[in-house]
Amino acid sequence: MQVSVESTGNLERRVTLSLPAGDVDNQVGGRLREIARTVRIKGFRPGKVPTKVVEQRYGGQVRAEILDGLLRQGMDQAVRENDLRVAGAPQISMADEAGEGELKYVASIELVPDFGDLDMAKLQVVRHTSEVTDADIERMLANLQQQRASWSKVERAAKAGDLANLETSSMIDGARMPPEGVEKTSTVLGSGAMYPEVEQAIVGMQPGEEKTVDVTLPADWHMPQFAGKTVTSTFKVVDVAEQVLPEVDAAFIRSFGIKSGDAEQFKAEIRSNLERELKGALMNRLRREVGEQLVVAYQDVELPPRVVENEARALLANATEQARRQGQQVGADAEAFKDAARKRVLVALLVGEVARRNELRLEQARLNETMQLIASTYEQPQQVIDLYRNDPQLMQGLQNRVMEEQVIDWIAERATHTDQAISFQEAIGQ
Repeated sequence: MQVSVESTGNLERRVTLSLPAGDVDNQVGGRLREIARTVRIKGFRPGKVPTKVVEQRYGGQVRAEILDGLLRQGMDQAVRENDLRVAGAPQISMADEAGEGELKYVASIELVPDFGDLDMAKLQVVRHTSEVTDADIERMLANLQQQRASWSKVERAAKAGDLANLETSSMIDGARMPPEGVEKTSTVLGSGAMYPEVEQAIVGMQPGEEKTVDVTLPADWHMPQFAGKTVTSTFKVVDVAEQVLPEVDAAFIRSFGIKSGDAEQFKAEIRSNLERELKGALMNRLRREVGEQLVVAYQDVELPPRVVENEARALLANATEQARRQGQQVGADAEAFKDAARKRVLVALLVGEVARRNELRLEQARLNETMQLIASTYEQPQQVIDLYRNDPQLMQGLQNRVMEEQVIDWIAERATHTDQAISFQEAIGQ
């Protein structure tokens, strides 16, 4: 195979790959003969399948696999011989012209930019620290009680925290909604699910009582024809129920998988889960902090345009899918995500360059610890570990994540940093 490389820009190279068509044909023929010796096709005895039949069934797939392998070898050769540091996947296509008996392909690749001196000491990084306290455990315990709470009807006026079942109707621009009858709904008073004016009006109402309230809709109301207008709503309290929290007894504890029903063991499990959540939250904060500092320090570096474009399209696709799940639409195109994409690409390339220059290697102990932490959140941890170990793609994703965290820690340690203690609630963004 003949390989040549030419520069087409500061960060772009064109790689031309030429190989004799006969060599490809010979390899394809050899592979098909191997298949013919073992393949089982209905109507033919093993080892007696005609070559034509094997070629019709497997020829296209075999040729594609062999060409892919040869082109990969050629690209590896070009990268190695020319000391290229490639960013993103190459774009490979057949050349417009090729000699007789020759297969020629052209690959367009983009390179990692030259970042110059990587002095991490010039970064100003705040490292947040936190710990799980007994108060955090009690707060989580209260949350778990609320998750298992029941409701008991009461014959008294509604108050904050109660569940109120309602019948409602509204008038807006002379139109009644619904046109006939009432809509049945319910709300926990104080939850913010309804407008404050409505919740305030319901508090103090007795079961069976009715009240009318005027509410001004916001300017960005989802029904534009009613945006900013006043709605006259009538509410009737059908009944009121108060929340009944379960006792934290052995039965309650066993319902969360603690077979012993022991309260101290339950709290230890809660602490372990909160510490795992806290560790992830602190790493995310540090990742953002270091990323922002890297973007500021290296914002003028030229980046490979196609890599940035691909990242912008990926961000758009993610936003579109998230909006679809929420029943919304994304009123933007990939260009709207270009700035965010540029920052993500810049940080990713810088993290990779820091690792390369400083010969940082994946720490197996840290990888195992992360895998154990992930597995511990499932009922069958060993099955999760086996899944990672037996799925190369899943394991590669985990390795990339752990390696990135190692580099982020390495950068933060060498930056000009200050430690700032925050509460657990602040750390996890509550």
